[in-house]
Amino acid sequence: MQDALFIGSNIYRGSIYGPRHPLSIQRVPAVTDLAHALGWLPADRYRTSPRAKSAALRAFHTDAYLAALQAAEETGAVSDAVRERHGLGTLSNPIFGQMFRRPATAAGGGLLAAELVKNGGVVYNPGGGTHHGFPDRAAGFCFVNEPVLTILRLLDMGLRRVAYVDIDAHHGDGVEAAFAGSQRVRVISLHEARRWPFTGALDDTAGGASFNLPVPRGLNDSEFDLLLNEAILPAVSDFLPDAIYLQAGADALLEDPLSRLALSNNAHVAAVRALRPLAPRLIVSGGGGYNPWSTARAWTAIWGALSGKDLHAPMPLAGRHVLAGLTWHRREMPSQALLTTLIDAPRDGPIRDEIRMISKATQGRLM
Repeated sequence: MQDALFIGSNIYRGSIYGPRHPLSIQRVPAVTDLAHALGWLPADRYRTSPRAKSAALRAFHTDAYLAALQAAEETGAVSDAVRERHGLGTLSNPIFGQMFRRPATAAGGGLLAAELVKNGGVVYNPGGGTHHGFPDRAAGFCFVNEPVLTILRLLDMGLRRVAYVDIDAHHGDGVEAAFAGSQRVRVISLHEARRWPFTGALDDTAGGASFNLPVPRGLNDSEFDLLLNEAILPAVSDFLPDAIYLQAGADALLEDPLSRLALSNNAHVAAVRALRPLAPRLIVSGGGGYNPWSTARAWTAIWGALSGKDLHAPMPLAGRHVLAGLTWHRREMPSQALLTTLIDAPRDGPIRDEIRMISKATQGRLM
């Protein structure tokens, strides 16, 4: 197996959406620092993300929207008309100092990832995964839709089929809309039912391109394992993809404040390991994740799984210092496990009939 590559950037350090916004936390810096502390990120595995230029972003986003986004960053303000038309300057998508440069860098990381896997391989871009963005509008903390841009680049490079798997707690509506009716992209999304953006119903197929798995509150590791093995993996392997893109949002974890799911980070590791053999190319991104400790640990564990590390090795003192140094405006104190370990204890439980029904519905579409 080819060595995995990690894409990062210093633009994420200190760049926040606002002091009390859910993205007030440092996520990519925490993953980068924790991976360094564990000795898992040598210089030859790290790539600095370029910033995507407007010309590249136009592969999905409109000229008017990109101009409005850049102008909002430059002036620090938007008109009521721009706010209404483009969703900028809202509580979810506020004005801040890097509101164009940061998402453009995340998109640049995705475009670089596509180039790096041209001949096969694995690339991790934790700053990506912004799956709610639309061509002319920001939504759900997402100013630029990095997954769509990355998948479009893969297709432009000559790949025939790409499977997009999304395990974020929130439905990836922007990605689904972008590839509705496509025969070259299969979108598979596991997400919490009846949660914003209130899309992604089980019977929503987006013209045959999407498989939606809307799960009930309290989803546990046992239920995730069933859906992974009986629904997600069959839907991917049936498609025979040339590349897989995994959006590994960490907001489905028990500790996250923006969902009511109950996974451990073992679920994310299991998804990475199970998907890797199903295509010659794998790109993994971040996504949601709003508890600084659970997100940092999950995303670092993903990098460890991608790069063949021992995820159960004792946490070194340097790693504990990274975790202890994280802050959160909610002022909630992390458990000792969140400060001293990388892998959660499994959060197994009974498998509910609703979960089995979702699995059978997915299997039925594949027959």
